[in-house]
Amino acid sequence: MKLALFDCDGTLVDSAALIHEVMARTFVDFGYPRPDISATKSIIGLTLDIAIARMQGKPHVDDEAVAMTAHYKKIYMDVRSEPGMDVPLFDGIKPVIAALAARDDILIGAVTGKSRRGLVNVLETHGFAPDFIVSRTADDCPSKPHPAMVTECCDETGMNPTDAIVIGDAIYDMQMAKAAGAKAIGVSWGYASVEDLVAAGADAIVRHPKDLLEHF
Repeated sequence: MKLALFDCDGTLVDSAALIHEVMARTFVDFGYPRPDISATKSIIGLTLDIAIARMQGKPHVDDEAVAMTAHYKKIYMDVRSEPGMDVPLFDGIKPVIAALAARDDILIGAVTGKSRRGLVNVLETHGFAPDFIVSRTADDCPSKPHPAMVTECCDETGMNPTDAIVIGDAIYDMQMAKAAGAKAIGVSWGYASVEDLVAAGADAIVRHPKDLLEHF
């Protein structure tokens, strides 16, 4: 048996435009300039409060970062409902999930810095809810790269971390996998560079979703 643990933003879905717009409005509402999208992409994968603090150059989460996090969550659904703020699957993801879900020797899960509500929305929107039998979110565990998301998914499914494969687009995904003792597969279609993924410990890089099947 293998446990396939997918990151969400930047791996399953292309959500950078939405995340950046909500983040930019949050910064403006708190009196800061709109951040560049490159700054937003660099923190996608982290738990939101830590991400905001890091974008501000703060060494830790302070009261303002907590307030900005609450504001981000408050306006998120309204921004998402606006035209052009869809969160599409990356091309090729849907058949790969279908192929993995059809196998008896593979379990599928999600490990994400999104909220539980955000993950459920993505899985239900794209018809993945029945396929993902385990998940951990920012509401459940410390932020990546802490290994808890992986180890707790393994504990829940009775799997050993050495039989888990983390698939993600961020350096935090690779670091989390290595900290948990799992295999790390970096995807090239997300928000971090291939070079950064390799430096963060990726055991392999895939350049199209269908290539993931070779690792199972």
